[in-house]
Amino acid sequence: MKYIDDLQKIFEANSNVENAYYMKKYMKNKFEFLGIKKPLRDGITKELLKRKNLPKKSELFDTIIELNSFPFREYHQFTLELMKKFVPQFDKSDIEMLEFMIISNSWWDTVDIIATRGVGGYFSKFPEMIEETTNNWMDTNYLWLQRTCLIFQLFYKEKTDKELLAKFILMKKDDNEFFIRKAIGWALRHYSRTNPKWVVEFTEKAELTGLSKREALRLIK
Repeated sequence: MKYIDDLQKIFEANSNVENAYYMKKYMKNKFEFLGIKKPLRDGITKELLKRKNLPKKSELFDTIIELNSFPFREYHQFTLELMKKFVPQFDKSDIEMLEFMIISNSWWDTVDIIATRGVGGYFSKFPEMIEETTNNWMDTNYLWLQRTCLIFQLFYKEKTDKELLAKFILMKKDDNEFFIRKAIGWALRHYSRTNPKWVVEFTEKAELTGLSKREALRLIK
């Protein structure tokens, strides 16, 4: 794809070995890096992210699959920017693409954006897909799909389905996984901006772990 060829040329021309070392270390050596920090990456890919230069919507999933095949994290991160451009054009079948993105090269720096901006936007458009999809994801016992179920409503505010949020929290509240406990607290903390009374009452009744509880009540005096 010419689009990917153009991106590769830009990235390779701006690679930085020293930066790559420290970026890889920060991410616990889980991914290789070219050493392009986000502010520079955003600047050098600005033209490729303009509406007139984007790939066709029909090419989006294939483009994201190809970009995820690269070993360097910058390519995976670029898929997030592509995804955000196409959220208004999502159709029902795009849940397959979003699931692929969650389970490919999974780590918090990509999954959290896919969950809140991608999945959150998708479910706002297709609320009838929420129940079946999230139940399936919770049943997988896969960390990053479950974290997505906990945080996809992060920016829903008054539209938050608190019963659904409570259901998933109660399912996972005793999980020993840090990223699950953190997600529980994060989701509740955001919702406390909209409904602090409910968050306080739910947090007390749910007997959350210390980490989840501290995160949930951080904004409440």
